[in-house]
Amino acid sequence: MKISKPQKMQLENLKKIHNLLDLLKNEEEIENIVIENNKEEKIECNDITIRKAILNKVEIIESNLEKNTFMDIEFNHCNFSNTSFENCTFIRCEFNNCKLTGCNFIESRLHHVSFIETNMDYNNLAMASMENVLFENTGLRNSCFQENKLKNIILKQADLTLSQFFKTSLKEIDFSDSRIEGITVNMADIKGAIINPLQALDLIGLMGIKIKE
Repeated sequence: MKISKPQKMQLENLKKIHNLLDLLKNEEEIENIVIENNKEEKIECNDITIRKAILNKVEIIESNLEKNTFMDIEFNHCNFSNTSFENCTFIRCEFNNCKLTGCNFIESRLHHVSFIETNMDYNNLAMASMENVLFENTGLRNSCFQENKLKNIILKQADLTLSQFFKTSLKEIDFSDSRIEGITVNMADIKGAIINPLQALDLIGLMGIKIKE
């Protein structure tokens, strides 16, 4: 399965933005922009659509970015720690070497999104709908998946240690080269998932079976 990348953008065709906050306050539709080395915290920005953008080393932390739409965007070396993306839509977006620790993606929609070399520990992804999503060399430790709709999810050396799964079918998801130690999941949800032999030993306790040494 191929994850669609953001539409090809040429830097010379993008408008360079120096003050992101002013733009967010005054525009509801934003497109064809590049933003670099911009830092904001504890801001609120809702009901905005951003299309065809490149964000390099942008930092927006402890903020509320709910109910926004992000389409065809490259996020490179960005930091959104402890920011809420609740009820947001992400379409053809790519996060490269970003920090998304403690973020909230509750009830968001992710369609053709890649997270590569990104820290997503302590994320809340409850009731998020994810289709054609890649997590590659990405940390999701202590994250929460609850009542998710998952389709075509690719895990490549992801770290899901101590993450929790509730009422979320993991059928046909391949965990075999990822870390799943200490996850919380019930047998109905894990049924049909793809795991390796060592992971089977980790999960056998879910069946109430004890291994005698």
